[in-house]
Amino acid sequence: MLRPLLFLCLAAAACSGDDTDAVTDGDTDTDTDTDTDTDTDTDTDADADVLPDGYAFASRDGSGTDSVSNDGQQFRHVLISDLKSYIADLQADLVKGARFPKPGDVEGDLSFYFEFDSATSGTIAHGVSTTPATLQVTYDDISSDKDLVGKLAGNDSVTDHEDWSKEFVGWPGAGSPEALLRTWFAELDAAAIAFANDEAPTAPDGSSVEAFYITGDGLDYQQLVDKLLRVGIAMSQGADDYLDDDVKGKGLLADHSAVAKGKNYTALEHAWDEGYGYFGGARNYGVWTHQQRVDSFVDDNNDGAIDLLVEKTWHSANNAGKRDDASATGTTLGDDAYDAFFAGRELLANATTTLTPAELDTLRGHRDDALLAWEKVLAATVIHYLNETVADGDLIGQKGYSFSDHAKHWSEAKGFAFGFQFNPHSSMTDEQFAALHAALGTAPAIEGDLSAYRAGLLAARDQLGTIYGFDQSDVDVW
Repeated sequence: MLRPLLFLCLAAAACSGDDTDAVTDGDTDTDTDTDTDTDTDTDTDADADVLPDGYAFASRDGSGTDSVSNDGQQFRHVLISDLKSYIADLQADLVKGARFPKPGDVEGDLSFYFEFDSATSGTIAHGVSTTPATLQVTYDDISSDKDLVGKLAGNDSVTDHEDWSKEFVGWPGAGSPEALLRTWFAELDAAAIAFANDEAPTAPDGSSVEAFYITGDGLDYQQLVDKLLRVGIAMSQGADDYLDDDVKGKGLLADHSAVAKGKNYTALEHAWDEGYGYFGGARNYGVWTHQQRVDSFVDDNNDGAIDLLVEKTWHSANNAGKRDDASATGTTLGDDAYDAFFAGRELLANATTTLTPAELDTLRGHRDDALLAWEKVLAATVIHYLNETVADGDLIGQKGYSFSDHAKHWSEAKGFAFGFQFNPHSSMTDEQFAALHAALGTAPAIEGDLSAYRAGLLAARDQLGTIYGFDQSDVDVW
């Protein structure tokens, strides 16, 4: 049974929200499909014999149908977006005095998304809002039998390159990504109750903290939760599962000899498409402008609706548009990622049987290019929020300073910065990763002598620029 707070949220128009910042299944079966998700693609954009534009490839079964299917990935993007929107909507209701949560209420509501159950909740309307409206109205319209917790790093351990209960880095004592998230859920639960009782914490300057999800020492739990979910699912699953090649029968070593039973794609084609889905690109992403990628949706077929499965960008694909648009040198991070994903999928479409060693090596090259571009988007985004955090810190004590903005920007930098460890093909060394998190710490420096902390953030920023080959002019303006 859903908790009363969630019923109120889902019934309210304010719960609609699109995330444009730019979201236990052991997966131990032995079938030829590397993903245990049952795909229920409801895309009705194309007739059977007319493929969509862009990232679309005819099935080798002769049906003329598009063999690309990654609705499970789109579904998880929606869940992450809706979880973030729930926190914002709860804040609005607390301010209005419309909710007085009891212990466990908020944790239960967050678990609704984290442990989503299609059997009980599939017919509920999702909260993603676009103009024109989305083609899919309910969660079941997008996909079914999917959740977040089962795909979080550490919970899909067959393909994880590390034991995340022992090797998770970035938050001392966290234990694992799931343990850290559940700790933050509990903190949000307690903070919402306190806020409703007019017991909000105070900022270092003595003012009341503006939102229940921001702590007195500058943690923005809305951003931390959202970003850890994004990188702990999308980057982890994309890089360490569907695009990796260290487990026989999984990822790039999946079967490509024939279409999978009951499907119109091979297991290898499907793994590659799921990797692209976690990157977050729409089908026509390759020809979208920077602004369209930033806006995150386009009615490509002019049917008066946005198909969330093919006409919406998510997370990293959205952020690529932001970073490329702001670049001083004209970076092409979004194009680089799309071109690599497209080239790899085109290779698979043209290879009508098991890949030769040479073809597999070529596919690995496309994978390396795609993951490098994807990780560069992550690095550029961390650089962006490091710059924002430094700028916030420089305003401390001045009229224009905003404690909530400072907490938000630091938390986005910290949350995104968790992501590098989930890519087994990362360009960053363990030592560089540890140094980045040492510079960020576990809260922004807000009081006392801030010069050393500021210098550390700028050094971490410049180190990211060096690792990923960014021009300093881009590092400065991002």
